[in-house]
Formats: sequence, C-alpha cells, structure tokens
Amino acid sequence: MAPEKRFLELWGIQADLAYGSAVLQWDQETYMPPEGAEARGKILATLAEIKHAKMVSSELKDAIEAAAEVAEAGSELEAQVLEARRIVEREAKIPAALAKALAEAESAGLVAWQNARKEADFALFRDSLAETVKLNQEKAAALAPDGNAYDAMLDLYEAGTTEAQLVPMFEELGATLAPMIQAVKDSGVVVDESPAQGHFDPVKQQEFTSMVAARMGYRFEGGRLDKTTHPFCTTFGSGDVRITWRYQEDDIRPALYGVMHEAGHGLYEQGVGPDVRTPIGNATGLGMHESQSRLWENMVGRSESFWEWAMPHFIAAFPDKQGLTPAAMQPALNTCRPSLIRVEADEATYNLHVAARFEIERKLFAGKVAVDDLPELWDQTYEDLLGVRATSASDGVLQDIHWAMGAFGYFPTYTIGNLICAQLFESAKAKLGDLDAMFREGEFAPLLGWLRENVHQHGKRYPTHKLVEMATGKPLSAGPLLDHLTGMANRVYGVPVAAK
Repeated sequence: MAPEKRFLELWGIQADLAYGSAVLQWDQETYMPPEGAEARGKILATLAEIKHAKMVSSELKDAIEAAAEVAEAGSELEAQVLEARRIVEREAKIPAALAKALAEAESAGLVAWQNARKEADFALFRDSLAETVKLNQEKAAALAPDGNAYDAMLDLYEAGTTEAQLVPMFEELGATLAPMIQAVKDSGVVVDESPAQGHFDPVKQQEFTSMVAARMGYRFEGGRLDKTTHPFCTTFGSGDVRITWRYQEDDIRPALYGVMHEAGHGLYEQGVGPDVRTPIGNATGLGMHESQSRLWENMVGRSESFWEWAMPHFIAAFPDKQGLTPAAMQPALNTCRPSLIRVEADEATYNLHVAARFEIERKLFAGKVAVDDLPELWDQTYEDLLGVRATSASDGVLQDIHWAMGAFGYFPTYTIGNLICAQLFESAKAKLGDLDAMFREGEFAPLLGWLRENVHQHGKRYPTHKLVEMATGKPLSAGPLLDHLTGMANRVYGVPVAAK
C-alpha cells in the first residue's frame, strides 16, 4: 500500500472513533434518559482509551513518517503530515489513564451541571467540577511541564494562543468599549425592545428559525435541529452536521440568534469538504469557527437589510406582529445594556462576558483560586466588569456548559472569533459589493460562496492567522470590530464614540 494511503487509512480510524464519541455526546445532551448517564460515561471513557492507544501507537507514527518521506514541499500531503505530527505529539504527552479519566469525568460532569443548573444549586456540581478541574490541571502539566498551565489549555482550542497575547487584546477592547458603554448609559436613551418581545409559540419559532437557517445555506438533508440545555453544533462525519437550540416563549431573540449562530458553525462544517477523516479535514481553530457563527448571527442577522427580507416571514409566523417594520425591529436587536447571560448578550457587551471568564480561568489555572471560590468570584467579576450581579447560580457560575465539558481555555476563542468575523465581513463587502441589497432579497449565497472559497474549503491546512491574512490581505486587527460596535452605538443611541 502506498505510504500516503496507509497513513490516511489509519488516521481515518481516529476520525471514526472521534465521530462515534460525538454521536454519544450529542445524544447525551438531547435525548438520553437521565438514568443512562453512568453507563454513557463508561462507554465514552472506553472509546477515549481506545482512541488514545491508537493515536500514540508505533503503527500510526511509522505511517506518518513514511508519508512524510514522499510528501512534496508545500503539498496537501505535507500539510496532512504536519498536522498529524502535531496532534500525535500532543496526545503522546497525556497518560492513557488520564485520557480515560477525563472522558468519564466530563460525561458525569455534564449530567451534574444539568441538574445543578436546573436547581440553581452550585453544590450539586461542586464535586464533579473539582474533579474535572483537577484532571485538567494534570493534563496541562503533562502538556507543558515547564510552561504556563493556562497556555497549554488555550493551545487546545486555538493553536499558539497564549495568556500573554490575550491580556493586551482584552485591554485594547476594554479601552474603547468601557467608555462607549458608559456613554450609552449616560445618554439616557431607552430602546424599545417590544418588537422582539411578546408571545412566540415554540413550534412556530422552530419553523421560522429553521427557514432562516436553510436560507442561509444550512443543508437540513445533511443535518438537523434539536432542543438542548445549551446550544451547540457537532459533526459526525461527511453529510451529518447537527445543530441544537433553546427558546424563550416571550422573546424571539434567544431562539433566532442561537439558531443563526449554530447554523454559522454548521455552514463551516458542511463546507470543509468530503475528506473529514483526514488530519486537515476539519475547521482550523475555534477562533475561526466562532467567527463564522458570529458573522451570521450579528453582521447578517442584526442588520436592517436582513429584516427587510425576513419581516414578512416573521409576521406570517407571528401574526400579532402585523405592521412591525425592520426599522422598528433593528434597535431592539442592537442594544447596549450590561446583562447576566453571555449567549443572549448584545454585541457591545459580549466581549466583557468573555473577559470575565478569561480572568477567572487564568486565576484557576494559576492556583490563585479554588473551586469553592468560583460562585462568589464569578459574581464579583461580573459586578466589576459589567456592573451586574446574579441573584441565581443558574444565571451566574452555572450558566455555561464549558467547564462541565472540561473546556477550559475555550472562552477566549469567542472574542478572537468576533475580531475575525468583523474583518472577514469587511473584506467580503469590499469584494462582493452591496451586500445589503442582496440581503434585502434574501440572497445569502454570494456571501456563503465567498466564505466557502476563502475559509471553509481550506479546512485545517493553514493556521488561523495565515488564513485571516489570505482572506483579508492583512493581519488580524481589532479595528474593524471596534468600528462596527461604535458605529452601532452611534446609530442606536446617538453616542459619538470613535474607535481607538
């Protein structure tokens, strides 16, 4: 067998095991009966153990090196080999027993978190979280025995990202956003949010949001939409990219923008191509992944031109909104008001939610705080950064699923994604012309086509920073996002704040 064929055949087994685990995890968060939690954790742990053993096997390592010998410089095969080496070298640092323990702890943690969130009782999650934190600290120590523990976690979600890089990024954003948010508050302008509020039948919400996702280009013949506690997107292989949602009956925004967000992720996964069983056959970094979800959710979904197309469909689904105009709807979708829930936060304050989590996580992995400190630390950090304080643990330390999944270091990718999305959207407009005119007609295919060509099709062949430069012609910058956010504040609140 040709070296490259043997290499990709063995790697395909790795992908199959990962996708098999993903199916079980998706089921656990959607349809699994509560009593199945313990057994599911053991199954996932066994699969993790098998996957780890195959990943660090001499058979796979030898196949990678054999393929490297025949790979031409700059070729796709070379990219496959380099990415495979990086993943195998990282996996080899993690003991097999730890990999298995992590999978079991994360499965148990998900159930504990769901129960704790439902009861608004951190104590129900405390022991499970403590175990997950301990195991992830061991994982960080294994990955970077002489380095920064939090850097090791950050690298799992956006390769090469460090705490030292993120601190000035959040400081730069805060230098503009903090005075802008204060200026909005001082303006005294109160936005009428009633256009997005009322009574919205859940069945009609699902029909309306599914229609929007399909119009964006999300292929339901290769995916599906299901209800869950915390929305997510997951991939099981070529032709099976699933998204989930949640809703509120008195507000259309959580459902609509949750679905548009996850459909944005789904479009990326559906656009990578058929070779999803290879090292580069998936998205590059979660920062780029989040850029796709935030682009569709915010740059498209909150624009007035989008609503000029969507409004007739919205009124057809919810007839009591008869007479509502896109101009009246848009301010309700572009508020600037500190709130408690990240996934429902407005664009202007969203990155402060991420900054809060970044500050907490870096203290946790530096050993400066303990798990028992987290509820109060969470509430105090929110009060310091956003001026709001949760009255319920469900709206505070229990609101996100990420820690239950062991996804420490994930949160900063949301802000990285916001930066990328604004820069990509700016470049797409420069290339495609009047996007607003297209959106008014419900024409989203040109934008999706541009993203397919410049981002999706490349999979993991290029690192995020290079892909951004290839797509936009310049390094990643906070400028486009700050211009967008301050411009929005000017339009909605009349606040004359310029980006710095």
